[in-house]
Amino acid sequence: MQFYHVFILLIIMNITSFQPLTELDYRNAQEVLTHLLQHKDLDHYAANSPRCLEPFEQVLDLAMLEAYEDQPPSPNAHLFLQRVLYRINRLKLFWYDNLENYINENSAFLFSLRSKIETIWQAWETQSLDIPALKGLDIEAALRERTTEDLDPEPSQIGLFFRNDMSQSGYRHLLAIASLDGLVEASQLSRVIGGVGNEVQSMLTKILMEEYGGGKLARKHSSFFSAMLAEFDLDTSPEAYLDIVPWEVLANINHSFTVCERKRNFLRYIGSLLYFEISVPAAFQNYKFAGERLGLSEQAIGYWDVHIKEDLRHGQWMLNEVALPLITRYPNSAWEIILGYDQQRLLSTRASQAIAQSVQQAENVLT
Repeated sequence: MQFYHVFILLIIMNITSFQPLTELDYRNAQEVLTHLLQHKDLDHYAANSPRCLEPFEQVLDLAMLEAYEDQPPSPNAHLFLQRVLYRINRLKLFWYDNLENYINENSAFLFSLRSKIETIWQAWETQSLDIPALKGLDIEAALRERTTEDLDPEPSQIGLFFRNDMSQSGYRHLLAIASLDGLVEASQLSRVIGGVGNEVQSMLTKILMEEYGGGKLARKHSSFFSAMLAEFDLDTSPEAYLDIVPWEVLANINHSFTVCERKRNFLRYIGSLLYFEISVPAAFQNYKFAGERLGLSEQAIGYWDVHIKEDLRHGQWMLNEVALPLITRYPNSAWEIILGYDQQRLLSTRASQAIAQSVQQAENVLT
């Protein structure tokens, strides 16, 4: 489609602030974003043709109202906003595709879109957290208490569903959703290990190298995920199942970009990663047990198995060799590690609930 046709699309959207946005409005706006991302001189176009972008930006503004101000919030608005953020954030990773796909990687216009959404979204996300209370905690004691609890948690209703009730078709659906992150796993960690060498950096690098299979593709964790997909004849291409990913899962991924791409958020990122490494063994046990219950092959559950074994070790490394030393290094800001940990716990729990709901809906359609 020529950019002239995108202009026409913008005109016919005809969105007004007096009407709730529809799924068609969001689909049209996402199509416009696709063409903006591919525009060869996007910043020049945005600066010199601002009126052409007004309908898209109006959709964006109304979506933020419907997601973060309206009660109840609009799931379609959440999905649209998280898809916009994801499309922009993914430009920071290299996908070994057409180099022209990255011509707007450093676009000021895209940066402004991301900042507009992130500012309001992150403020909305932190509303449920008592920041003053976190600042008053004994940080080391709080971390030890949380990690002990999340390493061996009480069985949740969601976890028991995955373990005991999920069907083989539901398992396939789970893999399809999880593939969005599983095929590029640990990529955000690679964004934070550059810089001055020290013990913390060395440990983060060690964890990254294990996630990346010590430089051997067959041992890279994402390769285990590809093998699971192949076992079910699912598409192993990155983002093949993007359209079925719930907004809560996209928010989880986008949050990782938020905390890893800005060095001022480094302590929050460490708290987030600590939660991941501590909580994964228990969560993935449910998926592994589901696969065994369904009589699946080792190939079909191998990704869960390798994480259960390695992340038990990674969690302790993250606590003792990364988080605790950073408390000493940054005593006045160490509470941000707790903030990152608690926020990641909320985001991950919400994402798991959304995945379970999506799996159940997929199973009901097939039955």
